[in-house]
Amino acid sequence: MTQSLFPLAVIILAGSLAALQAPVNAALGASLGSGVAAATISFGVGFVVLLAIMLSSGEADHLGRIASVNRWLLLGGLLGAFYVWAILWTIPLLGVVTAITAMILGQLVVALLLDAIGPFGLPVHEVSLPRVFGVVLVGTGLILSKI
Repeated sequence: MTQSLFPLAVIILAGSLAALQAPVNAALGASLGSGVAAATISFGVGFVVLLAIMLSSGEADHLGRIASVNRWLLLGGLLGAFYVWAILWTIPLLGVVTAITAMILGQLVVALLLDAIGPFGLPVHEVSLPRVFGVVLVGTGLILSKI
């Protein structure tokens, strides 16, 4: 249990920052008059930050491996771009709680499937009744967030 406390704290922090990122990007989109422009700027800033971290940590040589990876692995960038655009577009329409809850519900449904089949070299994890119930509770939270 102690081993998992730090990773849990990190991912909870990341989740809280994602919840903060969403309305900040939505406000940027409103200021620019374009959600796509806001998502582009958000990714550009993120790219610059990650590039600086990579260069300062001495990991730049890893970029040379890009030629040898399966091309489908680059879909992560496309998926991330859609996520950033979708969340900044839906925040003003649905509100922060509803948009984030809906996003988390989508993540959890796919996560259960991924745990069940173990793709991409991931270990298989049991899809138990308590885990399914947890997802159902998030779905219930989504419904309640709109009442």
